[in-house]
Amino acid sequence: MKLLIIDDNRAIHISLRYLLADVFDSITSLSSPDSVITTLQQEHPDLVMLDMNFDLGTSTGQAGLFWLEQIHSRYANLPIILMTAYANIGLAVKGLKLGAADFVEKPWDNLQLKNTIIATLNHKPSIMPLAKMEQQHIQLTLDRCHGNISLAAEMLGVSRQTLYNKLKK
Repeated sequence: MKLLIIDDNRAIHISLRYLLADVFDSITSLSSPDSVITTLQQEHPDLVMLDMNFDLGTSTGQAGLFWLEQIHSRYANLPIILMTAYANIGLAVKGLKLGAADFVEKPWDNLQLKNTIIATLNHKPSIMPLAKMEQQHIQLTLDRCHGNISLAAEMLGVSRQTLYNKLKK
């Protein structure tokens, strides 16, 4: 099993290497996500642990969400666990909707983190981003309604405008 850690904090790399040495045969670390696509092509990891903030003074998590989307656009079934010291429920939900396998707050509990990683690896084949699942459900409903947007919106329990907005994505 191979792990890829992407975090700008060297202490995180060291801690995770010690903690997860008995779970993974190979652990690769990047201090910046800039070369992540090349690294994924070369290393073929089974799991990615991705920090959400890479710029000093930034705690929005937008960088992590950006890289999550970049990775998933090329490797849709690769499980990614997001990590941040600046967690909030909205950020976690957004990450999960974009396809993250899980969300871990720093500092983490060692046993809980190991259990999260093992559970993620055991469920790897069935990972699908929630946004993609929603799009598939909408398309199925539209097909059943023979393209009738009003009827599809009613069946989905949303307004026509909400359905139009979801179709634009």
